[in-house]
Amino acid sequence: MIDWTALTDGELAALSIAGRQAAFAEIMHRYRQPVFRLARAFLGDSDQALDLTQETFVAAHQALPRYDGARPMRAWLSTIAINKCRDWTRKRAVRRFLSFAMPIDGQAEAVVDDQVAIDDAAADRQELERVTRAISTLPMNLKEALVLRTIEGLSQAETAEVLSISEKAVETRLYRARARLIEKMGRAKG
Repeated sequence: MIDWTALTDGELAALSIAGRQAAFAEIMHRYRQPVFRLARAFLGDSDQALDLTQETFVAAHQALPRYDGARPMRAWLSTIAINKCRDWTRKRAVRRFLSFAMPIDGQAEAVVDDQVAIDDAAADRQELERVTRAISTLPMNLKEALVLRTIEGLSQAETAEVLSISEKAVETRLYRARARLIEKMGRAKG
């Protein structure tokens, strides 16, 4: 019996490519929470983040033969997740544009209620949702650096690798993202 938890990411990737479903299940078990948190921070919505997490792992499974075992699996999956977030953001922008071009008749049922449910009224839960929504409104380049570095805990070097930018650029984007977030949060309170 194989102890899947004792294997390295590279070993799991190789076994998964060889057809061992349990190996990929272990990869998903190890990284589903970080991928979900990344997606939720980008999108500001847990349901959409769950869908995007599933899409990320489907894409990762298909791309597994291209995975470099020397590279951290978490950084590789983060890159895939960020690309999925970018795609989702582009699709949402197109849908929003098209919805304005289409007649509004019969679309009243599709309006979403943004109100926080009464049972979610705990102060810390509301604050988390407020911060998550604020992060999701940041420009993509600032949001990516902030989420990877502060929420997902990737190092500055790993964040730079995932985003294909310099470590100095990561530092600059983090500074700007934090400044914008403080500004947004201050405005939302006042």
